[in-house]
Amino acid sequence: MSTFRTTLTGYTRYQGRAGQWSFLLHRLTGLGTLLFLAIHILDTSFVYFRPDLYFAAMELYRTTLFGLAEIGLIFCVFFHGVNGLRIAILDLFAPKGWNLLTQKRLTLWTLGVTLVFWIPASVVMLRNLLINNFHLFGG
Repeated sequence: MSTFRTTLTGYTRYQGRAGQWSFLLHRLTGLGTLLFLAIHILDTSFVYFRPDLYFAAMELYRTTLFGLAEIGLIFCVFFHGVNGLRIAILDLFAPKGWNLLTQKRLTLWTLGVTLVFWIPASVVMLRNLLINNFHLFGG
């Protein structure tokens, strides 16, 4: 239990550096993606075991709240993937790149690449949400 407490204490001590923000965001986006995968596996199993529950879950997923959460999920997937590539490249090819200046620069690049992928995807998803849930844009 003391290791868990030590871990939580370490997470909460903010050092003011980009590497720590990247670390925390990497953990949170990984947990968000894991939560989605667990829910997805569970609701897909309903097709075989309880088809009525499956269709009820599909109706729930068509709501506005779940549509917005799906946009957040896409950010989680993109950031976690891009940041994972950054970590792998540094570990495999440039281990001397683990310094404060490089981490700040690469964290900003990671966030920038993530936003370049996420913003167009979220615009398309938000447009579809507005069309299907609120019948805007001629929907």
